[in-house]
Amino acid sequence: MGKITASRSQLKGDPRHNSMLVSKFVNCLMWDGKKSIALKVFYDSLDIVKEKIPNEESIDVFNQALENIKPQIEVRSKRVGGAAYQVPMQVNKNRQQSLAIRWLLMAVREKKGRPTAQKLADEVLSAYKREGAAMTRRENVHRMAEANKAFAHFAW
Repeated sequence: MGKITASRSQLKGDPRHNSMLVSKFVNCLMWDGKKSIALKVFYDSLDIVKEKIPNEESIDVFNQALENIKPQIEVRSKRVGGAAYQVPMQVNKNRQQSLAIRWLLMAVREKKGRPTAQKLADEVLSAYKREGAAMTRRENVHRMAEANKAFAHFAW
C-alpha cells in the first residue's frame, strides 16, 4: 500500500473553517510543499461556489460534494486456487475519504486550460449535484462491485 504518514495525528484544522477535512484536502491539493498557494486555490474555489449557490454555506457544499463521492463498496482482487477474483468489499471510513479526495483532484487535474480554482469549483458543484467526473468514477466502482456480487462469499 502507500506510505504511512503521521498526517492524521499532526493535522490541524484550516485557518478559515477550522475543518480537518479541508486541511487534509489542501494537503492533497498541494504540490511541492506550497501550502499557501494550495490554500489560496481552495478558498478561491469556495468563493466561486458561493457565487453559484449564494444561499448555501460554501464549506457545507464542499462537505456534501465529498460525501456524495465517497464509495460505500469497492472490489479488491483475491486469489483463490489460481484464479484472481474481484471481490466486493465494504470501504472503511478513512479510505472512503481518501478515495473521494483523490477522485475529486484527479477529475480537476484532468481538465485543462483553466485556473485550478475554477476547475475545482466546477467539480465540487457537479459532485454536489451528483454528477461530474468524480461521481462517474464512484458509479463505476459501485457497478463493478454490483457485477461481482457472486464472489462476495470470498470476502475475508
